[in-house]
Order: sequence, then structure tokens, then C-alpha cells
Amino acid sequence: MPERCADAWFGAREVTAASYRGVMTESPADLLITGCTLLVHDDEERIRFEEDAAVVVRDGVIDAVTTAAAVRRTGAAERIDARGQVAMPGLVNCHTHAPMAALRGVAEDLPTDEWFNDVVWPIESNLTEWDVALGARLACAEMIRGGVTCFADHYFSMDAVAAVVAECGIRAHLGEAYFSSQGARGRERSLEFALRHRGGAGGRITTALAPHAPYTVTDADLAATAGLARAHGLPVHIHAAENREQTETSLARHGRTPIETLERAGLLDTDLLIAHGTGITERDLPLLARTGGRTAVATAPRGYLKFAWPTTTPVRALRAVGVPVGLATDGAASNNSLDVWESMALTSLIQKSAEGDPRWLTSRQALHHATLQSARAVGLGDSVGTLAPGRRADIILVDLTGPHTQPVHDLAATLVHSARSSDVRTTVVDGRVLMRDRELLTLDLPAVTGELTRRLPALTDRGHGRRIQEYDT
Repeated sequence: MPERCADAWFGAREVTAASYRGVMTESPADLLITGCTLLVHDDEERIRFEEDAAVVVRDGVIDAVTTAAAVRRTGAAERIDARGQVAMPGLVNCHTHAPMAALRGVAEDLPTDEWFNDVVWPIESNLTEWDVALGARLACAEMIRGGVTCFADHYFSMDAVAAVVAECGIRAHLGEAYFSSQGARGRERSLEFALRHRGGAGGRITTALAPHAPYTVTDADLAATAGLARAHGLPVHIHAAENREQTETSLARHGRTPIETLERAGLLDTDLLIAHGTGITERDLPLLARTGGRTAVATAPRGYLKFAWPTTTPVRALRAVGVPVGLATDGAASNNSLDVWESMALTSLIQKSAEGDPRWLTSRQALHHATLQSARAVGLGDSVGTLAPGRRADIILVDLTGPHTQPVHDLAATLVHSARSSDVRTTVVDGRVLMRDRELLTLDLPAVTGELTRRLPALTDRGHGRRIQEYDT
């Protein structure tokens, strides 16, 4: 989508009852949410709000969005009175490494190369499948409590992550990461995982091929991955142009940017999700524009600040050439948090600073990136990301009665700059309530943290001198 002015993208006027769609039937609903203020996207994708609204869910799908008065006599297996709360599409974490929640805080105040080489990659050589499962359970608990209904994960031992996703009810876009140092078998495992779990967990799991990055995967393996993606109809999830140093090193060594390396390998002809992209340059933009929106970028701004990277994801330039930009956290080992609310606020603030323009990124634009843009980034723009009939019922309820969110002069600004992840009261995925009134219903958090605490000494040992890879950019 070409860039337009902010008002054309994200209007501020209220919707009317006539703008609602959906066919109300006489049969009882599976879930009925009433009395909420509803965040909706109109036909031009502008963010709007409707008071005293209702959402009717049947068979995991939004059957209708209407007024609370219209459903007063509608029966429901489960009913939620959401007065004083905002109903929103669930947030999407477009790039993370969920099992790394087990490594939160283990490597602090280090430059990128030392963070990888001296701490994280040595520790990751200790990982067992059980460690991965524990970290994934902890991450899913955090994300569900923070209103994340879908996450894109790029890690190892992903069968364990898929099992956790099936268990806890969240939605996920999963890829088994590989390095060329693993030989052909690494690439093969990535494909086998993607084919084995595609459509898993009742359709809540989608999958991708997951080469780690152009600096750890050879040109030949990148080209082979592009061929596999086309042959099997799979998307690709990769780190690329993560920071400006990587781009400068790639130019010095190969005479091309990381994005140009992806183009040369054929990956820009696939459905591609690029993590970070703070090293994307002006010369990369025409290549990305030619993908017609098939390439997306995930931005995770907190980590860039923490690593003192000099640039951030060029959201404005990417949007101007039609590249969807979704919000992300990266893994909790680098970001310390899986809080997409924080990513949303930081994206808005950092973009204002980077562009020198307080009119960019507005609160409504930030909400658009956190919802529909993020859904598109992970290939789910036709099924989630907005609350409308026919969409999967991935819904969160946000309580705005706290002192830090009052008074409300501009609801979009309140959601982006005042609300916190802890204001999410209820999280629903595919019509199933995973958290209600802050109580997790599908995960035993004390059991997870207790077992993880017992595993930490073995997990964090670095005395063996091994590491899974070398960071050299």
C-alpha cells in the first residue's frame, strides 16, 4: 500500500451502528462480549471506536459485531460483561524466540558480538527439548497475560514449542532455525518441521522455513531455501540487515547489502518476514517495493536501544513502498520482555525522533501496526488483525479504569501511551478464553517457574567452552 497522509489511513471519527456487519442468528452463541468499546477498522483501514458494542462468537469465528442492545436476548454458552473495557484484536508478536524467556537477564550490558559469543550461544549449546518447552510455556504465559494472541517464533527444537502452542491455546507462526554450519541436515530439519506442523493445533499453527541470517547461512543454502519455499508453498522467516554494522560488513565483504543477498538468492520472490531491518538502506527500497507486499519486516525497538544500535527500522520508508511492518519484541534474553504494548509505544516515540516529525507515528498508526499490519506480516491478514465478521475470534479486553489511563481525551493515545500490558483483563483465541480477569486458564505458571528454577544451574553453565555458532559480522 503506498503511503498516504495519516488522516487518510487512520481516521478519528466514530463509526455508526449502520457500519456493523454480520448475520445475527437465533441459535445461542459460544461467546458473547457486551458493553465494550470496540476498536474497528473501516473499509479504508482507519482505526475507529464504537461505544456500547457487542461481539458474537460462534465456532471460533466472529459471527457479528453489533450493539449491546441488539444482543440483549441472545443466549450464549459464555458471556462477558465488558463495560469499562476496550475490545481489540489480539496483538501479534511478529518476531521472537519464545524459549529464550528462560535466559531473561542472563547477558546484560554487552555489545552484540559479546552477547552472542560469550554468553548466549555458549548457553544455548546446553539446551534440551525440556528446557525449550519450559521457556516456551513461560513465554506463552507472559504473552497471553499481555494480550498477545499470536506470535512468530524462530528457534530450535520447535517440536516442543508446537506442543506448547497446542496445549495452551495461543496462535503461532513457527519456524525451525538453522545455520549452514549444521550442514544440509539443518535445512532439511527446517523443511520437515514446517511440513509436519503446518495447520497444526486445529489450524492455529502456521509454519515457515527459518534460515538464521545471511551471515550464518551461505548463499547456496539461501537459494535452496527459496526453492523449497516455492515448491512447498511455505513462507520464510529470517534475520537480515539487523543493524547498520551488518550492512556495512556485507558491503565490504561481498559488495552487496544483506537485502541484495536475499534478492540474489530468490528469497524476495517468496513470502518473506525479515526480522529487524534497522540496517535497511535507501538502495534496498526499490528491491523491497518490487515484492508487492510479499516481504514484511518486524521491528523490535527495545532491543535496538539496549544494544545501542545507531539506527532503527525505517518504518516510514518501508510503508511508503508498500512493505507491511509488524511489531515484535525479539527474545526475552535481549529484550527482557515480551510486552508488545511497550513495543507499540516505543515504535511510535522512536519513529517521531528518527523522522524529526511529531505527526509520525500517530497513535492510530501505531494501533494499526500492532493489529492488522502485524497480522499481515505473519501471513494472517485475511483471518486475524481486525474485529469483523468472518475473522477468527482473537480478541482482548483492556481495562481503562485505572488512574494511569484516566481521563480519556483521545482513546487511541490512551491505549498506546498510557495503557500497559497488565491492563489486559481477558484474552481470547479462536473463541476460547485463555485468560479471564487476569487468571490464566490453560497454563500452570507456578509449576513452570518452579521447574525452570531447578534447571537453571545446568542450563547456564558455560564451563564447557562450546558455542552453537560464531557471531562475526
